[in-house]
Amino acid sequence: MKLNRLIGKHRFLGRTQAQVAITQRRVRVDGVIVCDGQHRVDQFTTVTLDEELVQQAESALYLMLHKPVGYLSATRDAVHPTVMDLIDLDEKDSLHLAGRLDRATSGLVLLSNDGRWTESITSPQSSVRKVYLVETAEPMKESDVAAFAAGFYFHTEDITTLPCELEILEDHRARLTLQEGRYHQIKRMFHRVGNRVKSLHRERIGSLSLPPELAPGSWRRLTEDEVKSFGDG
Repeated sequence: MKLNRLIGKHRFLGRTQAQVAITQRRVRVDGVIVCDGQHRVDQFTTVTLDEELVQQAESALYLMLHKPVGYLSATRDAVHPTVMDLIDLDEKDSLHLAGRLDRATSGLVLLSNDGRWTESITSPQSSVRKVYLVETAEPMKESDVAAFAAGFYFHTEDITTLPCELEILEDHRARLTLQEGRYHQIKRMFHRVGNRVKSLHRERIGSLSLPPELAPGSWRRLTEDEVKSFGDG
């Protein structure tokens, strides 16, 4: 939001009077006088007018969670438990998810109240890699590796998936790295090669891996370095 708009909403000043106040050096942003009405502010910014509080900065939250099977990647649902039911924070209603996992998939989920940060992870332009462990019903074939690398055309969306890296670990187990998150994409790709996904677990997003000590259903705050690792991918 632009500073003059935020000030204009305060006490219904309007944007013209807000701009006058800003020009008269009566507005501080995080304690510093700002004279530019176009200055961008967000919910993490403290703003005052004539020493009166206009907006108190929120605390930025960045969390990782080990999602168990059976939980929805949603903020609320009338039928099924959601990942929010696993988080015991007073501020959890401000959180949103940086990418989703379906109910039958387990693994790493990232949450934050910082929209710009989550956008840096989920935006197609960011090309953040996600790594999954996959268990299949039928043995995988060496030809599957080339098929995933070439991409699959989905006529419903009229798109071809970006190249994926399939590393076969055992006959029925593989590690899959991809940059997209289309609807049931992994299951649909395996269906194209005549196989069925039995279980799916996300172990990494970008450079951030799910720690082995973080049990299913548990969460923790991200470190400063972990937060800054996006969007370097």
